[in-house]
Amino acid sequence: MIWGHKLNKLTPAEIVLMKKAGQITRDALKFIETLIKPGISTLELDKFAKKFIIDSGAMPSFLGYEGFPGSICASPNEMVVHGIPSENIILKEGDIISIDLGVIYKGYNGDAARTFPVGKISDENSRLIEVTKNSFFEGIKHLKVGHRLGEMSHAIQEYVEKNGYSVVRELVGHGIGKKMHEPPNVPNYGKVTDGPLVTENACIAIEPMVNMGKRNVWLLEDGWGVVTQDGKPSAHYENTVLITKDGIEILTL
Repeated sequence: MIWGHKLNKLTPAEIVLMKKAGQITRDALKFIETLIKPGISTLELDKFAKKFIIDSGAMPSFLGYEGFPGSICASPNEMVVHGIPSENIILKEGDIISIDLGVIYKGYNGDAARTFPVGKISDENSRLIEVTKNSFFEGIKHLKVGHRLGEMSHAIQEYVEKNGYSVVRELVGHGIGKKMHEPPNVPNYGKVTDGPLVTENACIAIEPMVNMGKRNVWLLEDGWGVVTQDGKPSAHYENTVLITKDGIEILTL
């Protein structure tokens, strides 16, 4: 399988704005992490995130995107991604929750996600979060100018499966810049020969979504939330990455 489209090349001025968007995204996630505890609702987290982003001089890119009602995606436990914030979803001890968050700063986008523990969590859930995060870093070792994007995608899949987990196939990373979602697709699986050639001065969002059980997922009736079919937990880790001739720079870390 070949994913088409070249990576979009950014100018030096655009890269400056992307770096600022990435910084605000990172800071907003770090702020939300301090609020995650048993008893808080995902709607409360959403309100705090929206205020933080606006106070930082940016706008939440998720709010209103194709009709999405929240400023963050809040996805607990078996929910893989795109959970709609709700006053009825109250976090409890032992949960894990994925927070995906994007901002627009002067017309440019940052996008990142983390899976956080709620209070004390099981060793199994802790390992799932750690392997998901590590799969990102294993992948970016293979992100090199002139190489196929599939080398990175393959490395993520190989690391995840070697650790006994599965990679979600229906959802992938993406190019990012003036739009939150730009070509090309950035899968977390595939062959080393897949995808376009990696070019410098381009930004992509890399986001492994890893299931403790099987990779199969359902779309909820709300048209947004995606959950594991077997009801086992899922974790998500995402950063916006700038590719340079000398290597890469993680803009949201």
